[in-house]
Amino acid sequence: MADLTQEEWVEQLASDSNAVILDVRTDDEVDQGFIPNSKHIDFYLGQEFVNQVDELDKSKNYYVYCRSGARSGKACEIMDQLGIENAYNLLGGFNDWAGEVAER
Repeated sequence: MADLTQEEWVEQLASDSNAVILDVRTDDEVDQGFIPNSKHIDFYLGQEFVNQVDELDKSKNYYVYCRSGARSGKACEIMDQLGIENAYNLLGGFNDWAGEVAER
């Protein structure tokens, strides 16, 4: 797991052909916009979050974000414990995101 600044996250993601963007915010937060092409698993689902993360392809590189960077940091720690070696936390989260935003 690594914490990346917004710039590092975007730069690394752009050159990563094995990347998956993971949004761990709530449904209400996702309704306010999300980073395009992201997969959504709500961190607050508790054990169900763990179960869904455990089913992810562990060979992929995961770029994880939440609203501010706290939940996504915890999500990256859980991913690491489940055997996902490459999980990158977006410092500042969606609040600081200056890139493209999609809507449902």
